[in-house]
Amino acid sequence: MPASTNERVRKRRDALRQAGLRPIQLWVPDTRQPAFRQEARRQSALLHNDPVEREVLDWIDTAADTEDWQ
Repeated sequence: MPASTNERVRKRRDALRQAGLRPIQLWVPDTRQPAFRQEARRQSALLHNDPVEREVLDWIDTAADTEDWQ
């Protein structure tokens, strides 16, 4: 009989612990909520046409360019 889901999960977690890892719980914003979307839109509108934001985005583009990396 194949192992139950609980047994497979337990074995996997045990293996990860043996590898020196530990579980953590991470809480993140619920992006499905209307309030999240509203706040994202509000913050985006604040940055629209902001010259400092343009500088930051240009810097990110430059920093992310890996073409000449060796």
